[in-house]
Amino acid sequence: MDILKINTKSREELVNVTTMLQEKIKANGWENGLLFVYSPHTTAGMTINEGADPDVARDILNTLKRVIPPSLDYTHVEGNSDAHIKTSLVGSSVQVIVENSQLRLGTWQKIFLAEFDGPRTRTIWLNFYTSPEN
Repeated sequence: MDILKINTKSREELVNVTTMLQEKIKANGWENGLLFVYSPHTTAGMTINEGADPDVARDILNTLKRVIPPSLDYTHVEGNSDAHIKTSLVGSSVQVIVENSQLRLGTWQKIFLAEFDGPRTRTIWLNFYTSPEN
């Protein structure tokens, strides 16, 4: 397992971690297999979506904010129930094929840490799996 630390800057943001993950792949000598990327947080998740147009990330965050506003009649006393709900919807992990030490993403795809209760220092856990014949 490897670890990646991310410092977020806003309460809600999508942080493109694709380049950082690609660097970890190369540094660890991972060639062919499956990269498992996991956020061990209850208010930050992982997602894959378009990374070419920053308006897409803004649209995702704005839509989630409208659907799950920060202040409703939540009972969780910490005041971040919306962040917990958004993380449950987005999910805690993504898996990506790695071939010849390269992430196999679609043309526009990037991998994002989805921060919903920042700014914070977040940890992403990475695990790499290969088939027995590799």
